[in-house]
Amino acid sequence: MTIGIIGGGIGGLTTAIGLHQVGIQVEVFEAAPAFAPVGAGLALAANAIKGLQRLGIAQGIIARGQCLDGFHIFDEKGRLINRTDSRAMSAKYGLDNFVIHRASLHEALLEHLTDVPLHVNKRVLKVENHAQGVTLFFQDGSTRQVDFLVVADGINSQVRQQLLPSSKPRYAGYTCWRAVIENPGLTAHYASETWGPDGRVGWTPLQDNKIYWFACINGPQNDPAMRAMNIEGLRAHFQYYHAPIPYLFAATKPEELLWHDLFDLAPISTFAFPNILLLGDAAHATTPNMGQGACQAIEDAAVLTDELQKDLDFNAAAQRFEKRRLDRTHWVTNQSKVLGSVAQMSNPFLIKARNFALRHLPTRINDWQLEKVYSVDF
Repeated sequence: MTIGIIGGGIGGLTTAIGLHQVGIQVEVFEAAPAFAPVGAGLALAANAIKGLQRLGIAQGIIARGQCLDGFHIFDEKGRLINRTDSRAMSAKYGLDNFVIHRASLHEALLEHLTDVPLHVNKRVLKVENHAQGVTLFFQDGSTRQVDFLVVADGINSQVRQQLLPSSKPRYAGYTCWRAVIENPGLTAHYASETWGPDGRVGWTPLQDNKIYWFACINGPQNDPAMRAMNIEGLRAHFQYYHAPIPYLFAATKPEELLWHDLFDLAPISTFAFPNILLLGDAAHATTPNMGQGACQAIEDAAVLTDELQKDLDFNAAAQRFEKRRLDRTHWVTNQSKVLGSVAQMSNPFLIKARNFALRHLPTRINDWQLEKVYSVDF
Protein backbone atom coordinates (compact mmCIF):
# COMPACT_ATOMS: atom_id res chain seq x y z
CA MET A 1 0.00 0.00 0.00
CA THR A 2 1.00 3.63 -0.44
CA ILE A 3 0.40 6.06 2.41
CA GLY A 4 0.49 9.75 1.57
CA ILE A 5 1.61 12.13 4.30
CA ILE A 6 0.52 15.77 4.07
CA GLY A 7 3.01 18.00 5.87
CA GLY A 8 6.78 17.96 6.08
CA GLY A 9 7.09 19.10 9.68
CA ILE A 10 8.27 17.09 12.66
CA GLY A 11 5.18 14.90 12.84
CA GLY A 12 5.05 14.19 9.12
CA LEU A 13 8.75 13.43 8.71
CA THR A 14 8.99 11.28 11.84
CA THR A 15 5.93 9.30 10.74
CA ALA A 16 7.45 8.82 7.29
CA ILE A 17 10.61 7.44 8.89
CA GLY A 18 8.70 4.99 11.07
CA LEU A 19 6.45 3.69 8.29
CA HIS A 20 9.31 3.44 5.81
CA GLN A 21 11.30 1.39 8.32
CA VAL A 22 8.55 -1.24 8.52
CA GLY A 23 8.38 -1.57 4.74
CA ILE A 24 5.42 0.69 3.94
CA GLN A 25 5.64 2.86 0.84
CA VAL A 26 5.16 6.50 1.80
CA GLU A 27 5.19 9.87 0.03
CA VAL A 28 5.41 13.25 1.74
CA PHE A 29 3.67 16.35 0.34
CA GLU A 30 4.85 19.70 1.74
CA ALA A 31 3.08 23.00 1.00
CA ALA A 32 6.21 25.17 1.27
CA PRO A 33 8.71 25.54 -1.60
CA ALA A 34 11.39 23.72 0.41
CA PHE A 35 11.85 21.60 3.52
CA ALA A 36 13.18 24.60 5.42
CA PRO A 37 11.26 25.11 8.67
CA VAL A 38 10.56 28.53 10.08
CA GLY A 39 11.20 28.54 13.80
CA ALA A 40 13.72 28.72 16.56
CA GLY A 41 14.57 26.43 19.44
CA LEU A 42 12.42 23.65 20.82
CA ALA A 43 12.52 21.21 23.70
CA LEU A 44 12.36 17.44 23.46
CA ALA A 45 11.50 15.89 26.80
CA ALA A 46 12.02 12.32 27.92
CA ASN A 47 8.83 11.05 26.27
CA ALA A 48 9.95 12.36 22.86
CA ILE A 49 13.43 10.90 23.27
CA LYS A 50 11.82 7.52 24.04
CA GLY A 51 9.82 7.80 20.84
CA LEU A 52 12.93 8.59 18.81
CA GLN A 53 14.74 5.68 20.46
CA ARG A 54 11.87 3.38 19.56
CA LEU A 55 12.32 4.44 15.92
CA GLY A 56 16.09 3.97 16.19
CA ILE A 57 17.00 7.58 15.33
CA ALA A 58 17.62 9.18 18.73
CA GLN A 59 21.42 9.27 18.78
CA GLY A 60 21.84 11.27 15.59
CA ILE A 61 19.37 13.85 16.88
CA ILE A 62 20.83 14.03 20.39
CA ALA A 63 24.23 14.78 18.86
CA ARG A 64 22.80 17.98 17.31
CA GLY A 65 21.26 19.37 20.48
CA GLN A 66 22.11 20.12 24.06
CA CYS A 67 21.12 18.61 27.39
CA LEU A 68 20.56 21.10 30.21
CA ASP A 69 20.91 20.61 33.96
CA GLY A 70 17.64 22.17 35.03
CA PHE A 71 14.72 24.50 34.48
CA HIS A 72 14.26 27.63 36.61
CA ILE A 73 11.35 30.06 36.95
CA PHE A 74 12.09 33.57 38.26
CA ASP A 75 10.01 36.65 39.00
CA GLU A 76 10.76 39.93 37.22
CA LYS A 77 13.34 40.90 39.87
CA GLY A 78 15.28 37.66 39.39
CA ARG A 79 14.05 35.90 42.54
CA LEU A 80 13.65 32.14 42.16
CA ILE A 81 10.05 30.88 42.08
CA ASN A 82 10.58 27.24 41.20
CA ARG A 83 13.38 24.93 40.12
CA THR A 84 13.48 21.50 38.49
CA ASP A 85 16.64 19.39 38.51
CA SER A 86 16.78 17.82 35.06
CA ARG A 87 19.62 15.51 36.04
CA ALA A 88 17.38 13.85 38.61
CA MET A 89 14.53 13.71 36.11
CA SER A 90 16.81 12.15 33.49
CA ALA A 91 17.93 9.48 35.94
CA LYS A 92 14.32 8.59 36.68
CA TYR A 93 12.55 8.96 33.33
CA GLY A 94 15.24 9.14 30.65
CA LEU A 95 16.90 12.11 28.98
CA ASP A 96 15.08 15.28 30.07
CA ASN A 97 15.40 18.97 29.13
CA PHE A 98 17.03 18.39 25.77
CA VAL A 99 16.96 21.41 23.45
CA ILE A 100 17.65 21.67 19.74
CA HIS A 101 17.23 24.17 16.93
CA ARG A 102 14.18 23.27 14.86
CA ALA A 103 16.21 23.42 11.65
CA SER A 104 18.77 20.97 13.05
CA LEU A 105 16.02 18.54 13.97
CA HIS A 106 14.55 18.75 10.47
CA GLU A 107 17.95 18.13 8.91
CA ALA A 108 18.45 15.05 11.07
CA LEU A 109 15.02 13.67 10.14
CA LEU A 110 15.52 14.28 6.42
CA GLU A 111 18.75 12.28 6.50
CA HIS A 112 16.64 9.17 7.16
CA LEU A 113 14.35 9.79 4.17
CA THR A 114 16.73 9.71 1.21
CA ASP A 115 14.70 6.84 -0.36
CA VAL A 116 11.28 8.44 0.23
CA PRO A 117 9.59 10.71 -2.35
CA LEU A 118 9.45 14.21 -0.89
CA HIS A 119 7.34 16.73 -2.81
CA VAL A 120 7.37 20.50 -2.25
CA ASN A 121 4.96 23.23 -3.39
CA LYS A 122 2.12 20.76 -2.83
CA ARG A 123 -0.48 22.53 -0.71
CA VAL A 124 -3.54 20.30 -0.38
CA LEU A 125 -6.85 22.15 -0.76
CA LYS A 126 -9.18 19.18 -0.35
CA VAL A 127 -9.34 15.40 -0.50
CA GLU A 128 -11.87 12.94 -1.88
CA ASN A 129 -12.35 9.47 -0.44
CA HIS A 130 -13.48 6.68 -2.77
CA ALA A 131 -13.22 2.92 -3.27
CA GLN A 132 -9.80 3.15 -4.91
CA GLY A 133 -8.26 5.28 -2.17
CA VAL A 134 -7.91 8.99 -1.44
CA THR A 135 -7.40 11.67 -4.10
CA LEU A 136 -5.48 14.80 -3.12
CA PHE A 137 -6.22 18.08 -4.87
CA PHE A 138 -3.31 20.51 -4.80
CA GLN A 139 -3.23 24.29 -5.12
CA ASP A 140 -1.18 24.02 -8.32
CA GLY A 141 -4.09 22.21 -10.02
CA SER A 142 -2.55 18.74 -9.92
CA THR A 143 -3.95 15.66 -8.19
CA ARG A 144 -2.48 12.52 -6.65
CA GLN A 145 -4.13 9.30 -5.53
CA VAL A 146 -2.88 7.30 -2.56
CA ASP A 147 -4.31 4.28 -0.78
CA PHE A 148 -4.41 5.96 2.63
CA LEU A 149 -3.63 9.41 3.98
CA VAL A 150 -1.94 10.76 7.11
CA VAL A 151 -2.78 14.43 7.67
CA ALA A 152 0.08 16.19 9.48
CA ASP A 153 -0.09 19.68 7.99
CA GLY A 154 -0.46 21.62 11.20
CA ILE A 155 -2.99 23.56 13.19
CA ASN A 156 -4.43 25.28 10.09
CA SER A 157 -4.99 21.99 8.25
CA GLN A 158 -7.56 22.46 5.51
CA VAL A 159 -8.19 18.73 5.40
CA ARG A 160 -9.13 18.69 9.09
CA GLN A 161 -11.47 21.61 8.52
CA GLN A 162 -12.97 19.73 5.59
CA LEU A 163 -13.58 16.71 7.84
CA LEU A 164 -14.50 18.72 10.95
CA PRO A 165 -15.76 22.15 9.82
CA SER A 166 -16.26 23.41 13.38
CA SER A 167 -12.68 22.67 14.43
CA LYS A 168 -10.71 25.91 14.17
CA PRO A 169 -7.62 27.29 15.95
CA ARG A 170 -8.27 28.90 19.34
CA TYR A 171 -6.35 32.06 20.28
CA ALA A 172 -4.44 31.68 23.55
CA GLY A 173 -4.77 35.33 24.61
CA TYR A 174 -1.10 36.25 24.25
CA THR A 175 1.36 36.86 21.47
CA CYS A 176 4.99 35.80 21.11
CA TRP A 177 8.36 36.96 19.80
CA ARG A 178 11.27 34.54 19.31
CA ALA A 179 14.86 34.63 18.15
CA VAL A 180 18.02 32.53 17.93
CA ILE A 181 21.05 34.76 18.47
CA GLU A 182 24.78 34.57 18.99
CA ASN A 183 25.56 34.19 22.67
CA PRO A 184 26.53 37.66 23.94
CA GLY A 185 28.78 36.13 26.61
CA LEU A 186 26.29 34.47 28.95
CA THR A 187 27.04 31.24 30.79
CA ALA A 188 24.21 28.91 31.76
CA HIS A 189 23.54 25.20 31.90
CA TYR A 190 19.82 25.46 32.47
CA ALA A 191 16.72 26.80 30.76
CA SER A 192 14.79 29.58 32.48
CA GLU A 193 11.60 31.60 32.30
CA THR A 194 10.76 34.87 34.00
CA TRP A 195 7.12 35.41 34.94
CA GLY A 196 6.19 39.01 35.68
CA PRO A 197 3.24 41.41 35.42
CA ASP A 198 4.32 42.67 31.99
CA GLY A 199 4.63 39.22 30.44
CA ARG A 200 6.96 36.26 30.24
CA VAL A 201 10.50 35.90 28.90
CA GLY A 202 12.36 32.61 28.54
CA TRP A 203 15.78 31.68 27.24
CA THR A 204 17.98 28.64 26.83
CA PRO A 205 21.48 27.96 25.45
CA LEU A 206 21.80 25.97 22.23
CA GLN A 207 24.72 24.33 20.48
CA ASP A 208 27.28 26.35 18.48
CA ASN A 209 27.31 29.25 20.98
CA LYS A 210 23.68 30.18 20.23
CA ILE A 211 20.86 31.25 22.52
CA TYR A 212 17.15 30.83 21.92
CA TRP A 213 14.81 33.29 23.64
CA PHE A 214 11.10 34.06 23.56
CA ALA A 215 8.84 36.76 25.01
CA CYS A 216 5.05 36.57 25.51
CA ILE A 217 2.70 39.51 26.15
CA ASN A 218 -1.04 39.43 26.75
CA GLY A 219 -3.05 41.16 24.04
CA PRO A 220 -5.88 40.90 21.54
CA GLN A 221 -5.54 38.64 18.52
CA ASN A 222 -3.68 40.10 15.54
CA ASP A 223 -3.11 43.40 17.37
CA PRO A 224 -1.48 45.97 15.02
CA ALA A 225 0.54 47.38 17.94
CA MET A 226 1.99 43.96 18.73
CA ARG A 227 2.63 43.24 15.07
CA ALA A 228 4.56 46.50 14.76
CA MET A 229 6.62 46.01 17.92
CA ASN A 230 10.34 45.68 17.18
CA ILE A 231 13.25 44.76 19.40
CA GLU A 232 13.48 48.29 20.81
CA GLY A 233 9.83 48.10 21.74
CA LEU A 234 10.43 44.82 23.56
CA ARG A 235 13.40 46.33 25.42
CA ALA A 236 11.21 49.19 26.59
CA HIS A 237 8.32 46.91 27.54
CA PHE A 238 10.52 44.64 29.67
CA GLN A 239 12.91 47.36 30.87
CA TYR A 240 12.37 46.51 34.55
CA TYR A 241 13.08 42.79 34.15
CA HIS A 242 16.26 41.34 35.61
CA ALA A 243 19.51 40.54 33.81
CA PRO A 244 20.33 38.95 31.44
CA ILE A 245 17.03 39.75 29.72
CA PRO A 246 18.11 43.28 28.62
CA TYR A 247 21.32 41.81 27.17
CA LEU A 248 19.38 39.24 25.15
CA PHE A 249 17.29 41.96 23.52
CA ALA A 250 20.34 44.16 22.95
CA ALA A 251 22.15 41.30 21.18
CA THR A 252 19.23 40.56 18.83
CA LYS A 253 19.34 41.81 15.25
CA PRO A 254 16.04 42.97 13.71
CA GLU A 255 16.14 40.23 11.06
CA GLU A 256 16.47 37.55 13.76
CA LEU A 257 13.14 38.44 15.35
CA LEU A 258 10.06 36.28 14.68
CA TRP A 259 6.54 37.23 15.80
CA HIS A 260 3.24 35.38 15.89
CA ASP A 261 0.10 35.00 17.97
CA LEU A 262 -0.20 31.72 19.87
CA PHE A 263 -3.03 29.27 19.27
CA ASP A 264 -4.08 25.77 20.18
CA LEU A 265 -6.82 23.45 18.99
CA ALA A 266 -9.80 22.74 21.23
CA PRO A 267 -9.72 18.95 21.77
CA ILE A 268 -11.55 17.01 19.07
CA SER A 269 -13.14 13.59 19.50
CA THR A 270 -12.04 11.93 16.26
CA PHE A 271 -8.61 11.44 14.72
CA ALA A 272 -9.44 8.42 12.51
CA PHE A 273 -11.70 8.66 9.46
CA PRO A 274 -12.12 6.10 6.65
CA ASN A 275 -8.69 5.85 4.98
CA ILE A 276 -7.56 9.10 6.66
CA LEU A 277 -5.83 9.80 9.98
CA LEU A 278 -5.12 13.17 11.64
CA LEU A 279 -1.78 13.41 13.41
CA GLY A 280 0.40 15.98 15.19
CA ASP A 281 -0.78 19.60 15.26
CA ALA A 282 -3.47 18.82 12.70
CA ALA A 283 -5.07 16.61 15.38
CA HIS A 284 -4.10 18.14 18.72
CA ALA A 285 -2.18 21.40 18.46
CA THR A 286 -1.18 22.71 21.87
CA THR A 287 0.30 25.92 23.21
CA PRO A 288 4.07 25.67 23.87
CA ASN A 289 3.81 26.12 27.63
CA MET A 290 4.66 22.49 28.44
CA GLY A 291 7.16 22.12 25.60
CA GLN A 292 5.10 19.17 24.33
CA GLY A 293 4.05 20.13 20.79
CA ALA A 294 6.90 18.37 18.98
CA CYS A 295 7.00 15.69 21.67
CA GLN A 296 3.39 14.64 21.08
CA ALA A 297 3.94 14.57 17.30
CA ILE A 298 6.90 12.22 17.81
CA GLU A 299 4.79 10.05 20.11
CA ASP A 300 2.13 9.92 17.37
CA ALA A 301 4.68 8.67 14.85
CA ALA A 302 5.93 5.94 17.16
CA VAL A 303 2.40 4.80 18.09
CA LEU A 304 1.15 4.70 14.48
CA THR A 305 4.24 2.75 13.42
CA ASP A 306 3.64 0.33 16.27
CA GLU A 307 0.00 -0.19 15.31
CA LEU A 308 0.67 -0.67 11.60
CA GLN A 309 3.34 -3.26 12.36
CA LYS A 310 0.66 -5.45 13.95
CA ASP A 311 -1.42 -6.21 10.85
CA LEU A 312 -0.86 -3.56 8.11
CA ASP A 313 -4.58 -2.79 8.19
CA PHE A 314 -4.59 1.01 8.01
CA ASN A 315 -8.13 1.64 9.19
CA ALA A 316 -7.90 -0.82 12.08
CA ALA A 317 -4.52 0.64 13.06
CA ALA A 318 -5.93 4.17 12.87
CA GLN A 319 -8.78 3.23 15.21
CA ARG A 320 -6.32 1.74 17.71
CA PHE A 321 -4.11 4.83 17.35
CA GLU A 322 -7.08 7.05 18.16
CA LYS A 323 -7.94 5.02 21.23
CA ARG A 324 -4.36 5.28 22.52
CA ARG A 325 -3.88 8.96 21.74
CA LEU A 326 -7.14 10.81 22.42
CA ASP A 327 -7.10 11.05 26.21
CA ARG A 328 -3.37 11.72 26.44
CA THR A 329 -3.28 14.53 23.86
CA HIS A 330 -6.45 16.08 25.31
CA TRP A 331 -4.80 16.16 28.74
CA VAL A 332 -1.63 17.77 27.38
CA THR A 333 -3.61 20.42 25.48
CA ASN A 334 -5.73 21.30 28.50
CA GLN A 335 -2.82 21.32 30.96
CA SER A 336 -0.77 23.53 28.65
CA LYS A 337 -3.66 25.98 28.33
CA VAL A 338 -4.00 26.19 32.12
CA LEU A 339 -0.24 26.59 32.58
CA GLY A 340 -0.21 29.43 30.06
CA SER A 341 -2.97 31.22 31.95
CA VAL A 342 -1.02 30.87 35.19
CA ALA A 343 2.25 32.04 33.64
CA GLN A 344 0.63 35.04 31.93
CA MET A 345 -1.11 36.41 35.04
CA SER A 346 -1.00 40.20 35.32
CA ASN A 347 -3.04 40.81 38.48
CA PRO A 348 -0.55 41.66 41.30
CA PHE A 349 -2.51 39.78 43.98
CA LEU A 350 -2.86 36.65 41.87
CA ILE A 351 0.83 36.83 40.93
CA LYS A 352 1.82 37.00 44.59
CA ALA A 353 -0.38 33.99 45.42
CA ARG A 354 0.92 32.04 42.40
CA ASN A 355 4.58 32.66 43.27
CA PHE A 356 4.03 31.67 46.89
CA ALA A 357 2.28 28.46 45.81
CA LEU A 358 5.03 27.52 43.36
CA ARG A 359 7.78 28.18 45.90
CA HIS A 360 6.05 25.80 48.31
CA LEU A 361 4.82 23.23 45.80
CA PRO A 362 5.13 19.72 47.29
CA THR A 363 7.61 17.56 45.42
CA ARG A 364 5.03 14.79 45.04
CA ILE A 365 2.79 17.05 42.92
CA ASN A 366 5.62 17.92 40.55
CA ASP A 367 6.60 14.24 40.37
CA TRP A 368 3.01 13.25 39.56
CA GLN A 369 2.87 15.73 36.70
CA LEU A 370 6.18 14.54 35.24
CA GLU A 371 5.20 10.91 35.64
CA LYS A 372 2.04 11.55 33.61
CA VAL A 373 3.92 13.40 30.87
CA TYR A 374 6.92 11.10 30.58
CA SER A 375 5.24 7.68 30.94
CA VAL A 376 4.22 6.64 27.44
CA ASP A 377 2.44 3.43 26.37
CA PHE A 378 4.99 2.43 23.75
